[in-house]
Amino acid sequence: MRVRLISAEEILLVGLNARSSISNNKTKELWSTFKPRLNEIKDRWGIEYYSVEVYDNLDYFQTFNPTKSFEKWATVRVSKGVSIPENMKPLTIPSGDYAVFDYKGKPSEAFKTYQYIYGEWINNSGYSLDNRPHFALMGEKYLGENDASEEELWIPIKKLPIRLSGN
Repeated sequence: MRVRLISAEEILLVGLNARSSISNNKTKELWSTFKPRLNEIKDRWGIEYYSVEVYDNLDYFQTFNPTKSFEKWATVRVSKGVSIPENMKPLTIPSGDYAVFDYKGKPSEAFKTYQYIYGEWINNSGYSLDNRPHFALMGEKYLGENDASEEELWIPIKKLPIRLSGN
């Protein structure tokens, strides 16, 4: 699986959010409420959508629990100083390093890729997870629940400290 390491600048987003979990997934509900309101957002930056997860802390990843909740966002990127539509909220993704994975396939089957990222890649990469938002970037090649759909999975990382062995 191809991975790119990217140092990203701060990203400003506007959208809707809800508490969600694997077992009580609010993604479809969020997007079906958000997409009809896109024309209310002025000064959009690009045509991409950002599906964001904000975890309370990194303990979320220690033990799998499908009922553990996190904050789920349906958003688009905007310019600084944009007027925020009623009942929407801003979200700032801080600058930092990301491991970016290209995913092709149905979004409902992406859990296999996430299992690889969190179960294998991160443990063998020389990086650890950073406590910043995780997101999927969905552009022109995103086709929804379609085998040919493509998106990028952005995982916040930080370099592990180098350990010196005592001789």
